Amino acid sequence: MANSSIRMGVDIGGTFTDVVLEIDGAQTSAKVLTTYAAPENAIIDGIGQVCTKAGIQPGEVDQIIHGTTLATNALIERRGAKTALITTKGFRDVIEMRTESRFEQYDLNLNLPEPLLPRYRRYSVEERVDASGNVLIALDRKEVEKVADQLAEAGYVSVAVGLIHSYANDTHEKMIREVLQQKLPNAMVSISCEVSPQMREYERFNTVVANAYIKPLMKSYLGRLEGRLRDEGISCNIFLMHSGGGIISLESAAEFPVRLVESGPAGGAVFAAHIAARYGLDKVLSFDMGGTTAKICLIKNQTPKTSRVFEVARTYRFKKGSGMPISIPVIDMVEIGAGGGSLAHVDSLRQIRVGPESAGSEPGPACYGRGGENPAVTDADLILGRLDADNFAGGTMQLSMDSSSEALESGLGNILGMDAQTAAFGLAEVVDENMANAARVHAVENGEDLSEYTMIAFGGAAPLHAGRLCEKLGVDRLLVPPGAGVGSAIGFLRAPFSFEANRSVYMKLSDFDAAKIVSLLKDLQSESTGFVRNCDAKAEILCDFKVYMRYTGQGWEIPITLSQTQALNPDADTFLHLFEEDYTKLFGRPVAGMDVEITVWAVNATTPPIPVKPISQTADSDASPVEIESTRQLFDPALGKPCRANVVLRDRMHSGNQLSGPAVITEDETTIVIPSSRRAIRQTDGCIDMSIGN
Repeated sequence: MANSSIRMGVDIGGTFTDVVLEIDGAQTSAKVLTTYAAPENAIIDGIGQVCTKAGIQPGEVDQIIHGTTLATNALIERRGAKTALITTKGFRDVIEMRTESRFEQYDLNLNLPEPLLPRYRRYSVEERVDASGNVLIALDRKEVEKVADQLAEAGYVSVAVGLIHSYANDTHEKMIREVLQQKLPNAMVSISCEVSPQMREYERFNTVVANAYIKPLMKSYLGRLEGRLRDEGISCNIFLMHSGGGIISLESAAEFPVRLVESGPAGGAVFAAHIAARYGLDKVLSFDMGGTTAKICLIKNQTPKTSRVFEVARTYRFKKGSGMPISIPVIDMVEIGAGGGSLAHVDSLRQIRVGPESAGSEPGPACYGRGGENPAVTDADLILGRLDADNFAGGTMQLSMDSSSEALESGLGNILGMDAQTAAFGLAEVVDENMANAARVHAVENGEDLSEYTMIAFGGAAPLHAGRLCEKLGVDRLLVPPGAGVGSAIGFLRAPFSFEANRSVYMKLSDFDAAKIVSLLKDLQSESTGFVRNCDAKAEILCDFKVYMRYTGQGWEIPITLSQTQALNPDADTFLHLFEEDYTKLFGRPVAGMDVEITVWAVNATTPPIPVKPISQTADSDASPVEIESTRQLFDPALGKPCRANVVLRDRMHSGNQLSGPAVITEDETTIVIPSSRRAIRQTDGCIDMSIGN
C-alpha cells in the first residue's frame, strides 16, 4: 500500500453515505444521507464534515478509496443505459433461455427473472468459432457495418458484444468493436473477451451485457466525482474498491464497472477479515446490515471466500440460480433486501412481508419525517426501543415516534388487528428470520455449521439486530468492532491493490502441455500486474495462481491453488495430486481411473497485506462493571415483552467493562442491542464482545 498518512474511505450505500478519515491510525467518521440524483453531493458533504472534525483542509488528503452500491442498484432496479447486444447467429436468446435449470424443482408456477435486455435489443451476426479457437465461419465486415447502422439509427448509448467461444479466439469481437467505434463514435462498447474471457456463454454474455448496461452511468458518475473533488481542492489519487476485495484505478473501474457490483460489501468482508485476524478467529460469519440490504459472508482462516460467479438480486427465497449471474472474481456472499429502510406490507395470506423494496434516503422511513408513509424496519426498531428518537446519528436527526406508530398501525396493525408495538415486533421478527434463513442457506451451500462460527457485525443497522440473529442461528459469540457503523469504509483502507486476470483454455491432464501453461500463466501474470502497476508503480507485487479442475464429464470445477514454483514449473503429477487432495476434502474420496481436465486459469496480482497485530483479549476474571448512563424500555423478542434496559455510552466504556442484557450501547453511527440472554465485555481494542450468559 501507499505510505499515505492521511487516507479516506468513502462508501455510498442505498440509504447512507459513509466517510472515514484516517490520520496515522486515528479515525474520524461521518454518515450522511445518500443523494440519489447526484451521489457525489453526499460525498462532498461527508468529506467536509470529517475534515472539519479532524481540523484539516480537504486538500491535505493523500488518498481516497471509494466503494459504491450504485452499480448493483442500477442492475437490480433496471436503471441502466439503452443497451444492445451483438452475438453469434443462433445465440440471440441465450440470456433469456438461461441454463434451463430449475432452481425450484417442484414449483409449477416458477417465474424466471427477466433478462436485462429484451429480445428486440439483441442482434446477431453470422460467424462461428469452435471451442479450440478455430474459425469455422469467418465474420463478414459488411454485415457488421449493416448491424452498426441499425444500432446508430436506434440511438443506442452502449453496446455489448458476446460471441460464442470468443475466449478462445477474440479476433471477431475486436473487429466488431472497431466497426462500432467508427459507426457509433459516441457509444460505449464492451466486449466479452475482455470483460469475462471464460467459457459458459450464458454467464459470459450476461456479464458483458451488465457491464455495458451500467458503463455510461458509472463513467459519468466517476467523471463528475473527480471534477467535484478537484473543485474542493482535492487533487490526490482516487481508487475504487472492486468486488474481489482489492483496489483498482479510477480508469480501470470506468472501463469495467461490472467489477464494482459488490464493491461496498467487499469492503465490509475485508474489514471483518481484519478483525478476525486480530482475534485469531478461523471461522467468522460477517454480517453487514445497512439501510437497504443485508450481506452475509463466510470468512475462513481470516480470508473471505471467493468465487468466479456471483448472483445479483436472487428473486426466489435466496436460492442459487434465481438471480442474475455475473462472471467476475468476487467475494462470495449472499445479499438480501433487508435493511433499515426495507418496507413492510401484509400479503394476500395476511402475513407480514419485509423488503426488498426500500425507503432508502428519499423519502426514508416514516420516522425521518421526510414524507415516508409505509412502515420500515427503522420504524419498528424505534418503537421497540432499539433507537433513541432524540439521539439518532449522533443527534443530527430527530426521529418521530408518532410517525412510526402511525405507519405501523396503518400499514400492518389495522389490517391484522394489533397495536403499533405488536406490529413492530412482528416486522422485526420477520426481517430477522429472513436474514437468519439467508445465512442458513449460505452455510448449507458451503457445507458449514454456523454454530462453530463467531459473528462480526457492522453497518448502521447490524448491531441492532445481530444479538437476535445469534439467538436464531445458535451462534455463541458476537463481535461489534469500533467504527461498526462505517465498517465497509474502514475496510477500504485495509484492502490491497489487486486485480485478477483469468482465461478459459481447455486442457486435459492426459494432454498436459507444460510450455503452453507457462506461456499462458505468464501472460495472465503480466495482465494482472499491469492493472496493479496502474495504481502504484513502485509497490511490491505478489501473485496467486489458481486453476479450475474437474473430472472429465463433470459440470463444474473446483479451484486449485498453485505456488509460483508449481505454476511456472508445471508438472502433471503435481496438478493431479493437488486436485485429488482438494476433491477428497470436499467430496470424501477421489474418483479412480478418470481423466482430469482444466477449464479456467487465473492469476491474482496483489500488494502485500497490511500486517495485523494480535490483541491481548480481556479475560472474564478481569471484568469490571460499567457506568450506567440511564435506562429505557426495550422490547426483547425472545421473551416477547418489553424490559427495562440499561443504557451505556460506548465511548465511556473502558477495557474490561462488562454489561449484562437487556441493555443498549449507544454511539453516533449505530446502537448495539444486548438481549436478555447475552452479556458483553469491552475488549482492549474497543470491540464489544458479546456471548451467552449473564
